[in-house]
Amino acid sequence: MTITEPIVLATGNPKKVRELQEIMDEIGVQIISLSDLGMDLTEPEETGSTFEENARIKAIGYAEQTGRLCLADDSGLVVDSLDGAPGVYSARYSCDIDPSDLPREQRDALNNKKLLDVLGDRVIADRQARFVCAMCLAGPSQGGNGCEVLAEAVGTFEGAIGKPGDVPRGEFGFGYDPIFLVAPEDITTSAELEPELKHKLSHRGAASRIMAHKIEHL
Repeated sequence: MTITEPIVLATGNPKKVRELQEIMDEIGVQIISLSDLGMDLTEPEETGSTFEENARIKAIGYAEQTGRLCLADDSGLVVDSLDGAPGVYSARYSCDIDPSDLPREQRDALNNKKLLDVLGDRVIADRQARFVCAMCLAGPSQGGNGCEVLAEAVGTFEGAIGKPGDVPRGEFGFGYDPIFLVAPEDITTSAELEPELKHKLSHRGAASRIMAHKIEHL
């Protein structure tokens, strides 16, 4: 299979498109966003219990609606001592309502506060965590019957959750970045990393590079 058409990234966020395009440039694949299509699309409901399942649901859902190759991702934070929480509920960890009803900064602050409160004063060994990003590429079946998954990839970003009083810190990033320690020994947070460096280290960057390799060899 040779990909000659642009891949639709299931987002309207131009920053995500630009980041992925930089990686896909290396294999000569163009990335466009959902908004570039100018279509009235329905967002698939993320009912999966894992990041992989949700990425699959979104990729297939948009591929079916657009008839195009669609790449979707689902990501979040996993804390080992909390049995993987917040996990797929990362964006709405502190919310009983639709998180889209709150401004992003307010939602992020509430999520961070809840996680810090839950972890309390646990030692650093019990604060180990990682960001996870699952990606899925789907498109029309070659048999002309529905859509199918063409490639999947998972990337992680290992670290730990800082202690109250030490975090939140940092001007970059969003979500849990201000409380996520990249290097616990010197308490650098993900939000203190320059964007270019963070992209090289991040879960999304790792998943994107794996996906680019798989697309190149489809």
